Amino acid sequence: MNWQKFFTAFIGAFIFLFVFGFLWYGTLMSGAHQEVQALFRTKPDFPWLILGHIVMAFFFTMLCVRFIPAGGAGASATLGILVGLVYAGPHVISFAVEPLTTKILCGWIVGGVIQFAIAGALVGAIYKPSPPATS
Repeated sequence: MNWQKFFTAFIGAFIFLFVFGFLWYGTLMSGAHQEVQALFRTKPDFPWLILGHIVMAFFFTMLCVRFIPAGGAGASATLGILVGLVYAGPHVISFAVEPLTTKILCGWIVGGVIQFAIAGALVGAIYKPSPPATS
């Protein structure tokens, strides 16, 4: 494993996931979240929010690097779509046990798929192995 490329891809994934999360969930879906604001904190607990994004970015980058050894944006984006769909399961479970709206459920699922597809493309583009040297 090329640790320098891994670290660069991890940092890129972290920055993207954090910014996308702020724009999608914090801004675009703000109105939907206000409909059930009693379920959410009045202000996010930023150290935990940052830690959560670090954990997601690190292990998602690790998945891309370990299971798509040839690298590339397309294959990693496909893995990202699958990871986004895995996240759909817990969102549906939350919907089943919490008084969330279908607007929130759909926004979380669509956002997760888009978020991880783009993050996968980013990681795949950054980590793509160099071609072997010819003599």
